[in-house]
Amino acid sequence: MRLYATVAAGGFRRHATYRVATVAGVFTNTVFGFVLSYTYMALWDARPGLGGYDQGDALAYVWIGQALITVCGLMGGGFEDELIERIRTGDIAVDLYRPVDLQAWWFAANLGRSGYQLLGRGVVPMLFGAFVFDVTLPARPWTWLAFVASVVCGSVVGFAVWYLVAMSAFWLLDGQGVVQVAWLSGLFFSGMLLPLNVFPGALGEVARLLPWASMLQVPVDVYLGRYAGWGLVRAYGFQLGWAVALLAAGRAVQAAATRKVVVQGG
Repeated sequence: MRLYATVAAGGFRRHATYRVATVAGVFTNTVFGFVLSYTYMALWDARPGLGGYDQGDALAYVWIGQALITVCGLMGGGFEDELIERIRTGDIAVDLYRPVDLQAWWFAANLGRSGYQLLGRGVVPMLFGAFVFDVTLPARPWTWLAFVASVVCGSVVGFAVWYLVAMSAFWLLDGQGVVQVAWLSGLFFSGMLLPLNVFPGALGEVARLLPWASMLQVPVDVYLGRYAGWGLVRAYGFQLGWAVALLAAGRAVQAAATRKVVVQGG
């Protein structure tokens, strides 16, 4: 555990060195937050109560989405390109022969990255949005704690999705096609464009059952206090269920990849 804690701390420090990129990311998230906020305001003026949200809830949705883009990997995990490149060049063979677990190593590194992104690119846009717009804020302090816990669960699901995407490169060699599919899926099914509660009929029902819902829709609803008691437990269970299932799938793919490397190396 000490080794992985060191890897996580290293991931935090690594991304903390890119200060200019962080400032650029904060600026980009804030600009898109403004664009989406005014779009949502016009939409909710025309359709009050859309998706069960009032306008303040919808604005909170916008700014939480901007805060969690990099934290939960809504549009990319932040590590998959590096892992795909190591698979493509064959450097991954060295990683697989190390006396550490490959998935746990990348999970720890991503944990450090997500922690930095939450502080570096998440908090500032959220505060700015709350200052400029009439954003709904939690009425009780414990709601903030419940929200942070949900964000952590969403980040784990995000890592598990992108780890599977990256590991596909063992069989596809160039994983960019899968990356693009995952990017588009995350953009649409996480609710980055519109809350999943707005999606009509069967599309909405299916979208709310997919893992991407764990990354944004569920944390936002926890923030807005739409889950309480056993409802909150079920929300966490939904996120953790996807996390366990996807991490297990990642381990299965990793085991198959290891056997492939051993056979080719032999």
